[in-house]
Parts: sequence; structure tokens; C-alpha cells
Amino acid sequence: MIEMVVHGVTLDPVSQMPIVVLRAKDNEEVLLPIWIGIFEADSIVRELQKIEPPRPMTYELLKSIVQQMGGVVEKIVITDLRDSTYYAEVHILHGSNTLIVDSRPSDAINLALRFEAPIYVEPEVLEKSKVPKPEEDEEKQHLREWLENIKPEDFEKGLS
Repeated sequence: MIEMVVHGVTLDPVSQMPIVVLRAKDNEEVLLPIWIGIFEADSIVRELQKIEPPRPMTYELLKSIVQQMGGVVEKIVITDLRDSTYYAEVHILHGSNTLIVDSRPSDAINLALRFEAPIYVEPEVLEKSKVPKPEEDEEKQHLREWLENIKPEDFEKGLS
């Protein structure tokens, strides 16, 4: 598994939906964007900015319930990506037992932040989330490189 951190929350410029961006803890180039709901995004941003709500909101309530029952969120794991939907698990340590609870990634991330628990992603999820680059044959690649590097002087040479 790859440990991730919350890099930030942004808006998709097309759909205006919030995106939480996870970044590999040890590699700034490995990013995982996950589209989430507005309320979940707001809760993540509030927690990142350490803004205390006047009354417990959903995730503060969940944290309190887990703690009152003697548990702690040990970690969360984003386990799968199927049909454009991410899947996650919340691992709750309760005594010597670990409870694994199915979760949406946005909810799991919110809990991880409140418990200061690590966020992990299965390597297969990162692989599935990559946008494939179009294949180029060697000839097209050379032509593209030539076009990118051509200078105005090169046009004059061909006309003489």
C-alpha cells in the first residue's frame, strides 16, 4: 500500500464539483484526484484549516462515538476503483480487535484527518486511475518534435 496525504481540495473547472487531491507521502508526483460531494469537501477544508464548528457536525459526532466506545481510527485504505467509483475502508482499532468498515473515500478521509490516521491507497487503484496517454508511432513522434523545434529561419532555407 502507498501512504498518501491530503494535498488539497479544488473545484473541477467543468463540472464545478469538488475534488480532493491525495499525494503520495514520499513522492510529490503521485497524485490521486477523487471527485466528492460539496458537504464532504467543506468538512475536509474545515478540518485542514482547524476550524472548530460551534456544535459537532457529522464527522465530529462520528469521532466522538468511536472514542466513547473505546475505539480509534487506525488507518483508512482506498481499496478499489470500479466504474468511476472509488471504494474505501475505515480500520477501527477497538482493544485488540480491528473492525473494518466499508466507506466512501470522502467519509474515510474526513475521519482519518480527525484521528490523524494514515491514508493508504492500494497500488492497483493508482494504476486504474491513470489517464492513458495516446500511443504515437515513431514517425509521428519525430514529426511532432520537428514541428515543435522549427524556427522561422528554417522556412527561408527551403525556399531558396
